[in-house]
Amino acid sequence: MRKIADKQESLLDALSNDKKREPALEEKHGEKLREVEEKALACKRCGLRAGCKQVVFGEGNPDARLMLVGEGPGGDEDRLGKPFVGRAGQLLNRILEAAEIPREDVYITNVVKCRPPGNRNPVQPEVDACSSYLAEQFKLISPEIVVCLGALATKTIIDKNAAITRVRGQWHEKEGMRVIATFHPAALLRDPSRKKPVWEDFKEVMKYYHLDRGVEK
Repeated sequence: MRKIADKQESLLDALSNDKKREPALEEKHGEKLREVEEKALACKRCGLRAGCKQVVFGEGNPDARLMLVGEGPGGDEDRLGKPFVGRAGQLLNRILEAAEIPREDVYITNVVKCRPPGNRNPVQPEVDACSSYLAEQFKLISPEIVVCLGALATKTIIDKNAAITRVRGQWHEKEGMRVIATFHPAALLRDPSRKKPVWEDFKEVMKYYHLDRGVEK
């Protein structure tokens, strides 16, 4: 895999190449992220907003090196306004803990910010309606590593024709970011046999996340 420095530099490259930001700049990025969130909270671009309780924009460190992207909020997330707080979120917390990655150090969001009725998969017009918010999150947070949680995030971020069963565990480079896909935690609750491959995928994440800090794992 070619190093990020060998890639043609994009806006996200420029941001991600300087993760040691001054505190004032970090605060500025957090403020801009909150401005985007305010726009999302008032969004009515698709029909999802009319059927959900809250807009679940995202949560975490606005200067995170690692960003996790799921599919859409579930019932618990819609009720509390925070991503990954239900059973799948609790499982994700355990995965992060095992990987020695504090949840508060990462940023977590979803492809769509409003809960689809009955927790169905978001359809493409809904994904398109939310795409600018996800793009702004990538731009402002400028993560070095992105983990796609589930098939929809994989198709949205890596390739629209990507099958998660084929591409999971493989590294890709998108706009200066290292991107890897794995199964959504909710899929593990339905099929525990997928826990092993997900852990293998997170060991890849650990390798880059910790080695980039000079800590061998």
